[in-house]
Amino acid sequence: MTTKSIKWTYLKYLFWFGPILTIMGITAQEVAGEWSPVSLALLIAGLLIIGLWFLLLDQIAPGFWGRRSTQVGTNAIIATLAMFVIIGLINFLGVRYGVQIDLTENQLFTLSPQSQQVVRNLDQSVKVWVFESPANPADQELLENYRRYGSNLEFEFVDPQLQPELAQKFNVNYIGEVYLEYGNQRELVQTISQGERLSEVQLTNAIERITGDRTDKVYFLQGHGERPLEASDEGGLSQAVSALETKNFTVEPLNLAEQPAVPDDASLIVIAGPKRALFEPEVQALEDYLAQGGSLLVMIDPDTNPGLEPLLSDWGVTLTNQIVIDASGQGRLVGLGPATPLVTQYGDHPITQDFGNGFSIYPLAQPVDTQPVEGIKETPLVITSPQSWAENTPEQQPLEFNEQEGDRPGPLVLGVALSRQDSSASPPSEPEAEETPEAEGEETDEPEVTETPEVSPEDTGEPEAETPEVSPTASPEESPEASPSPIQTDKSQAKEEEAESRLIVYGNSNFATDSWFDQQLNPDIFINSVSWLSKRDEQALSISPKEPKDRRINLTPVQSGILGWLALLIVPAFGFLTAGMLWWLRR
Repeated sequence: MTTKSIKWTYLKYLFWFGPILTIMGITAQEVAGEWSPVSLALLIAGLLIIGLWFLLLDQIAPGFWGRRSTQVGTNAIIATLAMFVIIGLINFLGVRYGVQIDLTENQLFTLSPQSQQVVRNLDQSVKVWVFESPANPADQELLENYRRYGSNLEFEFVDPQLQPELAQKFNVNYIGEVYLEYGNQRELVQTISQGERLSEVQLTNAIERITGDRTDKVYFLQGHGERPLEASDEGGLSQAVSALETKNFTVEPLNLAEQPAVPDDASLIVIAGPKRALFEPEVQALEDYLAQGGSLLVMIDPDTNPGLEPLLSDWGVTLTNQIVIDASGQGRLVGLGPATPLVTQYGDHPITQDFGNGFSIYPLAQPVDTQPVEGIKETPLVITSPQSWAENTPEQQPLEFNEQEGDRPGPLVLGVALSRQDSSASPPSEPEAEETPEAEGEETDEPEVTETPEVSPEDTGEPEAETPEVSPTASPEESPEASPSPIQTDKSQAKEEEAESRLIVYGNSNFATDSWFDQQLNPDIFINSVSWLSKRDEQALSISPKEPKDRRINLTPVQSGILGWLALLIVPAFGFLTAGMLWWLRR
C-alpha cells in the first residue's frame, strides 16, 4: 500500500510533461511558420505521455474514475471546453456573417444608396489600387464597406517604394495616388493625404465612369434669357454643369432659332428659367421632339411667360404664376424667409425614392398644377407643407392668406414627373392638329379658411430677392388635398426607350443655380431628374454621401473664463459648502 502510494505521488507529476511538451510543439510551429522535426517530436511526445497516463491511470490510482472529485473535475473540464467551442462558433459566425449597425446621426459609416447600387451592378472585377503605406484605417474601412455590397470590387494597398515596378505600371507620380483598374482601363481617382482622405463621392463617380458604356448629351436651351451655363452674377449653372459632367453627361447649349429641330443625339433638353417667350417654331420643335420619345426638363420661375402653354397643356400641366409662401416656420430656423419653401415631403418616384425627410430649398417658386390626361402618368416630386399657400397678390403688404383674392392653401406641388407611351407616335404636321383630352374628375372643392396669417416684412436671406416674412403659427386650415394623387411610373414600360416621352416640370429654377445648388438635397433633385429623363433607369438614383456635422462650440474669452471658474471653483465650493452644512446639522 505504501509502495503504490509512493508510485502515485511521483508518477502523477509525470502527466504534466504531456501538456507541456504538446504546448512547446505547437508554439515552435507557430514561431517557425511550418512543422519542423523538433516541433513534431515535441507534439508527438506530449500526446504519447497524455495517452499513456490515461491508460495506466486505473492501475496507478485504483478507483480514480469513481471518485467524486474526479467527476466534478471532469464536468468542469467538459463545461469549459463547451464554453470555448460556443464562443469560437459565435466568433466564426460573426466573422462570416458580419452585421454592422451605424448609430451616427448622419450615417457617416454607411455607403449612400447610389454607391451600394453601383457596386451591386458590377458584372466584372474592378480593383482599387491605393499607393500608400501604411494603410490608413479610415480608407481601409471605406473600401471594406464597398466590398460588403459586391464581391467584384477588390482593393489593395501598395507601398510604391517596395514595389516600384507596379508603381511604374500605373505611372504613379506621388505617394497617395488612388487608381481604378477595370480590364485594360486604368483611371486616377484622387490623391489622398493626411488632410484629404479617400472620398466616397469621387470613388463612386470613377467606378460609374470606368464601367459605363454610354455618354448622354444634355442640351440647355438658350436665347430667351435662360440661366447661363457658366458662373454668373445672374444665377449661372456652372456647378450643375460640372456635376453632370462627373456623371458622364456631355453638356452643350442649344439655340432652336438657328436650327429647325432638336439634334438627333440629344438625350434630353433642359429649359432653365427663360425670361422671354419662345418662338412658335421653337415650341413646335420641342413638341415634335417629345412626340418622338424625347425627354424635356422645364424649370420656370414665376412672373415669366416662356410661351410653353401649348406644350404643357397637352400634358395636363398648368403654371399659375403665384408665389408659394411657407408659413411652417421651418425656414426661419435656418435663416430663410417665407418665400423660400423648405421642403421635406416627396412623391413616390425613382428620382426621390431615397430622400426620406431630407431638406431641399426652392426660393421664389410657383406651384405646378396638373390634371388627368389619358395616356399620361404623372407623379408629384416635391410637395410643400400643409402650412403653405399660393399667394396670388404678393405685391400687397402685409401678406396674408385670403381665399377671396385667389390664394390657395397647401400642400402644393412644386415639381411633377410625367411619362407617356407613344408606340406609334409621329411628329404632328401642325400644332392645331393635336387634340388635347379634356380633364376628367377635376376637384373643385377648396377648404374653408378660418384663420388669417399675418405677415411682416423680413429679409429672407436669399441672394437675389427679398421677400416678406410670415408668422410661423399662421396658416390656412389643413384640408383635403385638391392636388392629384401620386401615380407610380411603370418601370416595365421603360424598356421601349424610343417610344416613351418623359417630361419634368418645376415651378422654380433658382434651386439649380450656383447660389443654391449645393444646399441639402438640391443637387440630387437636379441630377436625379436629368438621369431619369435620360432613361438611365438601370443606374442608381440616390442622395449624396453625408458629411459630418460640425458640432464644435465656439466660446468667447469671457465665456471660457466663466466656464473655467464654474468647473474649478464655484461648483466644488458649492459641494463642499453643502457637505459642511449637512455635517453641521447632523452632528
